[in-house]
Amino acid sequence: MSTPEQPGDPAGAVRRDVSDPVGMDPLSPVGRLAATVDRLSREVRAAQAEAEGRALIELAKGVLVARLGCGPAEAARQLAELAEQSQATPLEFAVDVINQAARDRVSEVTEAFLAATAAVRTAGARDTDGGGPAGAGAAAETVAESAAVRLRAAESGALAADDTQAVADALLEQALRPLGAVAVAIWAAGYDGSLTLVGSAGFPPAEAARWRYVPPDVATVARCGLTERSGQWFASLAGTGLPSVGRHQYPDGGRVAVPAGTGGRIHGVLEIAWPAPLPPQPPQVVRQVEALAELCAHTLESYTPPRGPGQEPRVIPDAVELMDLADGLHDPALVLVPHLDASGHLADFRIQHVNKRFMDPAGRPRAVVGGALLLEAYPMAAGDSELFQNVERVYATGEPFRARHLNLTALVDQVPLSAVADISVSRHGNAVLLIWRIEDETARLASLLQHAQRLGRIGGFEENLLTGEITWNGQLFDLYGRPHTSTPVPLEELAAHAHPDDAVAIGRFLRTLLHHRRPASAAFRLRRPDGVTRHVRVVAEPVLDTDDRLLLVRGACQDISAQHWTEVALAATRDQLAHTEQQAVERARLTLQLQHAIMPPAQTPLQVPDLQVAVRYRPAETEQLVGGDWYDAVMLPSGLVLLCVGDVAGHGIEAATSMVVLRNALRGLAVTGAGPGQLLSWLNIVAHHLTGGVTATAVCGLYDPARRSLRWARAGHLPPVLVRGPGAEPLPMVRGMLLGAVAEAAYEEAEAQLAAGDTLLMYTDGLIERRDRPVEEALAQLLSTVRPTPITLDQHLDRLLTYSRSDTDDDTCLVGIRVG
Repeated sequence: MSTPEQPGDPAGAVRRDVSDPVGMDPLSPVGRLAATVDRLSREVRAAQAEAEGRALIELAKGVLVARLGCGPAEAARQLAELAEQSQATPLEFAVDVINQAARDRVSEVTEAFLAATAAVRTAGARDTDGGGPAGAGAAAETVAESAAVRLRAAESGALAADDTQAVADALLEQALRPLGAVAVAIWAAGYDGSLTLVGSAGFPPAEAARWRYVPPDVATVARCGLTERSGQWFASLAGTGLPSVGRHQYPDGGRVAVPAGTGGRIHGVLEIAWPAPLPPQPPQVVRQVEALAELCAHTLESYTPPRGPGQEPRVIPDAVELMDLADGLHDPALVLVPHLDASGHLADFRIQHVNKRFMDPAGRPRAVVGGALLLEAYPMAAGDSELFQNVERVYATGEPFRARHLNLTALVDQVPLSAVADISVSRHGNAVLLIWRIEDETARLASLLQHAQRLGRIGGFEENLLTGEITWNGQLFDLYGRPHTSTPVPLEELAAHAHPDDAVAIGRFLRTLLHHRRPASAAFRLRRPDGVTRHVRVVAEPVLDTDDRLLLVRGACQDISAQHWTEVALAATRDQLAHTEQQAVERARLTLQLQHAIMPPAQTPLQVPDLQVAVRYRPAETEQLVGGDWYDAVMLPSGLVLLCVGDVAGHGIEAATSMVVLRNALRGLAVTGAGPGQLLSWLNIVAHHLTGGVTATAVCGLYDPARRSLRWARAGHLPPVLVRGPGAEPLPMVRGMLLGAVAEAAYEEAEAQLAAGDTLLMYTDGLIERRDRPVEEALAQLLSTVRPTPITLDQHLDRLLTYSRSDTDDDTCLVGIRVG
C-alpha cells in the first residue's frame, strides 16, 4: 500500500515537478530521465509500503501462533481465511488482530480512526442511496485505515529499533511525514530537570549537536511540554520567544511538545516540527501524537546517558541506596516509591522508609508511618498545602521542589494535628526523597527574643545572692564594652562603673531592690573601659524562695544614649521652634497686612446705576507665598468704570511689590481718559523699565454705563467671558503681548455691547488652570459652569470659586459686572 502524499510534503512537490515538467518534451533525453526517476520513486515507495505491510502481517501471525497454539503455516492460513470471511484485506485484518492483542494507546487511537471510518462509510452509503457522492465513505475509509497501518508500522519500527535515534527515524518516516511534519526530536529528562537530545530526525546534524544538552530552568519548547501534562501545541514559533532546535530552519513553523511518560513519571518529551504554521488539528491526530509519545516513553525508560572519556558511570540509586542516604541525614526524611493502580496510573506514594530523625507532627512512632501510603498517613497533603501535588510533579519531571513554612497535617482519630515545616523534595532513580524540618517553637521564640534584645540594645542579667553566681548575656557584655570572657560586674559595684554624679540614684535603686525587695529602676551614665560614656537604664526585680528570703535578682539594662541625646536635641529644638514660631507669626501678620493693603477682603461695592459690581480674591493655599494676582474696579472722574485683572509672573515679595506698582500705575494712568489699549501700552513701559524687568498679563476694560458698552484690551491674558441667557462665550480675541516683554508694544482694542441681564466676568488663570489638561479644555469647563446663573452676582462669583477645578494652588482674582 503506498503512502498518500500530503499537500505540504516537499518530496511530493519535487516528484510532481519531475513527472510533469512544464514545456519539456517527453521524448527528449531530459524528459526520459525525469520519467525514469518518477517511476523508480514510485517503485521505492510501493516497496516500502509492501515491506511495512508484510511486517504487520508477520506480527499478526505471531499473535495467532501464541493464541491458537499452531505453527506459522497454520497461522498464515487462518489469517487468510478470517480476512476473507470478514471481507477485508489481509493487511487490514492484521491491524485489527494486533489491536485486539495489544490493547494499548496505539490500539485506542487505531480504534478511533476505524470508528470514524465506520461513521463516514455509513454517511457515504446514505449519500449513495440519495444520489450523493458514492466515493466519500470509501475515501474516508482508506484514509483512516492508512493511518491505522502507519501507527502500527511506526510501533513496529520503534520496537525493533536498537536506540533512540532509530526510534526518531522510524517515527518521522512511518507516522509523521504523512501528517506534514518535517522533523522530530526525542528529549530525555534528567533527574535534575535537564533535557538531553537523545534522538532526532529531519534536523541538520550540526544543529542537533548544538542542542545536545539543555540545563535545568532554561525555558524552551521542550520544557513547556515537560511541565504541561497535556502538552503544548504552538501554531507558530513566531512571537513565542521560546528557543528550540531548528528554530532558524523553520522560524514560522508549527511545533508540538508532548510529554513521554508512563506510570505517572515523565521520562522525556517528544517534539515535532512543521515547516509552516500549524492549523488546529482534529482529535484523532492529537491522540495519534500522544500515542507516539507513549512509544517514546517505553524507549526512554531504559535509556542511560552515554559516558564520556574518563567519566565514571553515573549511579542511579534505587530505594535501598536511598534509604542509606536518608539515614545519614540530620533532618527527618522519608523515602517514597510510586504506587500504581490496576490500570498502571500513579495513584499514591508508598512510604518505603523513614529515617531515625523522623518527627511526625502527630507524634506517631516511625513504625506506624513507615509502609503506609502518603495520602493515608497525611490525608491533608492533597489539600491546602498541595504537598502531594508537588511530590507528584517532582516524580514526573525530576525538577526538585523546596518550600518554607508549609503546613503538615496528620489525621489521628479524626482529629487534625498540624505543624509548620520547611520541605525539600527530590527524585533519585525511581524513588523520591522527602525531607522536612519542623520548626521548633522554643528555638524560634529564643531567636526572636535575641533579635528583639539586639534591636532594642537590651542586655539581661541574673545574680544569685546566695552563691554569688552572675550570668550575663552577650548583649550586656557589649553594652559594658567588656569581652565576653571577662567577669560580670556585681550589682553592689555598679556605682564604681557609673558617673560620680549618679551615685545617689544608684544607691536609691539598690535600697529599693535589695532592702525593700521591690522592683526598681534607675538611669545613670556608664563609664566603659574604652573611655566611652553611655546613658543606661537598669530595671530589676527580686526573686524570693519559699521562705520569703531574697534568692536572686533578675534584670535588664538598656542603652538609652540615643534617646538621651534625642531629648537634649529636642529641648534645644523646642527653644528654636518657639523662636521660629514667633518669627513665623510675625511674618504671617506682615504678609496678611500686605495682602489686605493690596486687595482688601471686603471692598465696598461700586454704586453705579443699573450695574452690579462684585470682586473676589482667593490667595494661594501656601500662605508663605505672596502671589502676584491683582484686580481693580473703580469709578473714574469721566463716569466710566475701570475694570481690570492681572497676574505678575512668580511668587514672593518681589512679585507682590511689582504687582502693587502695576496696579497703582494703571489706576493713575486711567484718570487721563485714555483708552484701554493706550493704558496697557503705557503699563508695558512701566513693567519693562520701572519694575526690574518683570513680566505680567492683564485685561483692562472701560465700561460706559450710559451706552452699556465695554471697550477692552488684553496683554497676553485670557479674554473676558460674557454670560447671556442660557449660554456663555468668551469675547472675541484681540491681539496684545504680555507686559514687560519688549520696550514698546501696541495693544488692539475691541468693544462689546451689553444688554440687560448680561454678566461679564474677568479672572486670572488660578480659577481654571490644571496640570493635567490644556487651557482650552479648562476654559470649556468654566463655560459649562457659569451657564446656570444664580440669583445674585455675589452668589455667582462664590459658586465659581466653590466649583473651581484648578489644582495649581495659585492665587485667583475674579471681577464680575451684571447689567440691570
